[in-house]
Amino acid sequence: MSRKFAFTAVGVLVLLSLVSATGCRWTTLGPSLNIGFASYPIPVSPYFQKIAEDKFHEHERYERVPILGPITAGGPAVALDPPSDDEIMRALEDARSVQGGLPLMHEIQRNNVRIVVEPIADYVDPPRVYPLVGPAQLHHAHYKCIVYFSEVTRIGWPIPYTTVDEDTQEVIYIDHNHLHMVGNVDCGPGSSY
Repeated sequence: MSRKFAFTAVGVLVLLSLVSATGCRWTTLGPSLNIGFASYPIPVSPYFQKIAEDKFHEHERYERVPILGPITAGGPAVALDPPSDDEIMRALEDARSVQGGLPLMHEIQRNNVRIVVEPIADYVDPPRVYPLVGPAQLHHAHYKCIVYFSEVTRIGWPIPYTTVDEDTQEVIYIDHNHLHMVGNVDCGPGSSY
């Protein structure tokens, strides 16, 4: 009996020393920060983490309107770069909601992807005053993106089977808009705005 008691006592002492050595106790956060059990780290599902990362990525790269310098007199009013392959594939995933899937239940893969980008229109609106920007011209660029790929669909339940569509094509229209400043763009001392 005493051997069992000694083994239990040593086990409890080892457990207490491990807990006190990790720094994860809510009592060791300092004199001003004592928030109880809310100080423990809470795991985040990879599903929700990916949604947050994708939302930030699209906002950072594709949802902002750049403000460029004025269009030079007699110069071509050419748009910025055409849509990237990443932007096209993200728009295609949003349209078809293929991303992820259910492993071993319903999976879709795209193989042999080829993307053709065709400019549809490229024009500049007349100058107007935009709030928080000032006088500017809106430059429109419309693109037709055709994505050719072979689509492999694997169904795992109730009867497992695989379908392969070799000649799949999707058409996506992407608009790129940006602003060009008009007038005195030198915002230094003595400027009009």
